[in-house]
Amino acid sequence: MPQKVILVADPGIDGAFAIALALHDPTLEVIGLAATAGNVPWEQATRNVQTVVEQIDPPRWPRLGAALALEYDVDGRRLHGPNGMGAESFPCAQLHHTLSSDKLLVDLVRQFPKEVAVVVMGPLTVLARALDRDADFPSLVQRIICVGGAWREAGNASAAAEFHFYCDPLSARQVLKCGAPMTLIPLDVSRQILFSPTDLLELPAPESRACRFLRRIVPFGIGANSNAFGIEGFHLEDVVGIVALSRVDSLTTRSAIVDVETRGELTRGMSVVDSRPGIQEEPNVDLAVKVDVSSIKKYMEAVLSLAKGKEE
Repeated sequence: MPQKVILVADPGIDGAFAIALALHDPTLEVIGLAATAGNVPWEQATRNVQTVVEQIDPPRWPRLGAALALEYDVDGRRLHGPNGMGAESFPCAQLHHTLSSDKLLVDLVRQFPKEVAVVVMGPLTVLARALDRDADFPSLVQRIICVGGAWREAGNASAAAEFHFYCDPLSARQVLKCGAPMTLIPLDVSRQILFSPTDLLELPAPESRACRFLRRIVPFGIGANSNAFGIEGFHLEDVVGIVALSRVDSLTTRSAIVDVETRGELTRGMSVVDSRPGIQEEPNVDLAVKVDVSSIKKYMEAVLSLAKGKEE
């Protein structure tokens, strides 16, 4: 039976790839797609989750959640384009009466207790609000997979902090300490997944809706990465969150105690891994420390090949 999953996303380019994979992976049943501000402002995030689903048009649509009306100090449009979807603009129908993302999370986890994994591929504010709404949420969710934080790797929002944690460090701390089973995928691991321009532009099932859509948005990210960092290709960081659920053997994890700095002028959002010997505190996350890059590339190719059923 497929694993039920809710995705929390602030769709830029890597988020769109991750959503496309999850929607075509036969081992997963995406029952919810919850928008959050992050790479793009909150209104654009709500539009982007719907745009991705409309463009891909999977056999089964998830329920959609609207982003909370909040703003962060930073966004990711420099790497993802003015609307997060590269340099492209896509038509999108106007949805009415969409639940807020935090309410969607609570409702679905209540509907399927102990059956739903939540993959967070953006700031953790939405998940923290769901915890505020329902104190039983940590005991009802099967597992939380969080793409965020940095251990020994430099940050990407500041010298010390990863983008998702930097946006809302208080919520990141709340989620990490909530007591739910949790896998944390830091930049140390997600940055290992660098796809070359060839990998990203020569996708399987080239005439499928999904692959045509992804090929339209990725050139902007390739060019932006090259201009900003001198990197030929694009890091599909959010894809590792899907892999952690669908291909768990591709990740090596270790139990760890992880907290988040919330106030430091230079260290706000920094994730702190307590590696002191003899510490008595119980680990709160399974920390990803290694990833099988070739396995992930094979996984992406295999799953996107299944998009052939949606050719036009």
